[in-house]
Amino acid sequence: MSAKTIAILGGGESGVGAALLAQANGYEVFLSDEGGLKDHYRANLSRAGIDFEEGQHTEARILAATEVIKSPGIPDNAPLVQKLLLEKTPVISEIEFAARYTTAKLIGITGSNGKTTTSLLTYHLLKTAGFNVGLAGNIGDSFARSVLDSQFDYYVLEISSFQLDGMYDTRLDVAVLLNITPDHLDRYGYDFQNYVNSKFRITQNLRPNDSFIYFQENPAIAAELAGRNLTVRRLPFSVEHIVKPGGYGQDQRITVQADTLPFTTETTGLPLSGQHNAMNMMASLLAAQSVGVPNETLLAGLQTFINAPHRLEPVATVNGVQFINDSKATNVDSVFYALDSMTAPTVWIAGGVDKGNDYGVLDALVQRHVKALICLGTDNTKLTAHFGGMVSTILKTDNMDEAVRLAASLAGPGEVVLLSPACASFDLFRNYEDRGNRFKQAVNTLLIQEERSKIQD
Repeated sequence: MSAKTIAILGGGESGVGAALLAQANGYEVFLSDEGGLKDHYRANLSRAGIDFEEGQHTEARILAATEVIKSPGIPDNAPLVQKLLLEKTPVISEIEFAARYTTAKLIGITGSNGKTTTSLLTYHLLKTAGFNVGLAGNIGDSFARSVLDSQFDYYVLEISSFQLDGMYDTRLDVAVLLNITPDHLDRYGYDFQNYVNSKFRITQNLRPNDSFIYFQENPAIAAELAGRNLTVRRLPFSVEHIVKPGGYGQDQRITVQADTLPFTTETTGLPLSGQHNAMNMMASLLAAQSVGVPNETLLAGLQTFINAPHRLEPVATVNGVQFINDSKATNVDSVFYALDSMTAPTVWIAGGVDKGNDYGVLDALVQRHVKALICLGTDNTKLTAHFGGMVSTILKTDNMDEAVRLAASLAGPGEVVLLSPACASFDLFRNYEDRGNRFKQAVNTLLIQEERSKIQD
C-alpha cells in the first residue's frame, strides 16, 4: 500500500460511504467485509474502482494500512481490531473520518432512547426554518456519503455509542444527551459504567460557547455530571423543575429557552405524544434555538412533523383492537415508555435477543396494563421466568404471523396489541425494521380477512 492508505472494515452504508469519501480525498482504499456485500454497495465500489473483498479479511493488507475505519457493528474486542490496536494503528469511526471534510456546524444527538425521533425532529425544525441542513449518522445515508455529495451548512447527526467509541477529534457545536439507561451491555463487558463513559464521549472537545443539552433527571447523567468539570453552555431540560436556560415540560405544556426568548406550546394535538416525546421535543427545540432557529417557526415545525416508522406506530384497528408497532423498542427503557403510554388493556408482544436486560423496572407497568404476554423469539426463557408469576397468560412462538394471530385472539374490542420487544431482532429477523414490517404485514392480513368477512355477511 502507498503512504496514504485506509482500510475499511465492513461494507455497509457507513463503510461504503467512507470508502468513496476517502478515495475522493486521495487515499488508496481497500474495503474488507467478512460477510457478503449487498448488490448496490458492490456496484458502488466497482463503479468507483475501489478495491474490495468479501467473505474474508486479508489481514496482511488491513494491518499494512496507516488508518482503519471500522463499522460500528464490529466490536472492539474482535481479534483483528485488537491486532490493529496493538500495532497502534488508528481505528476510527466513519463519523470521525467524515467530520474532517466538512465545515458545517454539527448537532450530535445520542441517548439510549429517543435519538432517532429527536434527530428527525431537530432536522425538521431547521429545515422548516429554511436552514441548509443535512441529516446523517445512524440514520439514512452515511455522514461520509453526504459530505461527499452535498454542501450543507448544518448537520444533524444521530450518533450511537458504537460510533462514539470511534470518535476522538470530532468537535460538535451542539451535543444532545437524551438519557442513559442499561443497553448494549453485552458490548461493554456487562459494566454499565463503560456504557456511560461511551455516551459521555459526545461531550469531548466541546468549547465554552458550544451547547450541551441533557435530561436533568436521568440518574446516570446526573451522577456522571457531578464528577465532571464540563466548561460548556449547559442547557438541561426537566420534567420536575423550571430551568432557565433550558427546558421544562409538564401537564401537556413545554417551555424552552436557550439564549433567546422562551418558546411555550401545548403538546395536546401535536404529532408526538406522551411524556417521553415531550422530552424529545424539548431537546430538539433547545438544539434548534441554539443554532439560531427563530421561535416563530418552531410551532409550524412541531405541527408538521412526521415520525419514522416502528416507533409507537399505529398500524390498524382490527375487530376493535388497535395494533401498534414499536419494533424500534430494543431495550427495556423504550418499552417502559411504550407501556406507560397505554390507556387500555394490552396484549404485549416481546422477545428476541436479550442484551442483559433487567425486566424488573417494567413490573409495575406490566401489572397495570398487560393482560397477556406473547413471547416472540428462539429463546424466551428469561421473559417467561420473570413475568411468569405476574401475567396470567403467557404464550411462546418463534413466528410473527402466529404471534399476531395469538394476540388478536386474546385482545377484545377497545384493547391494544403492542409489539414492543425490549430485545434485539437478530434471532428471527434481519433487523428491527424487518421485524416491524413483518408485524405490519401480519396485521394487514388480519384486516383483509376482517373486511372479507364483512362483505360475506
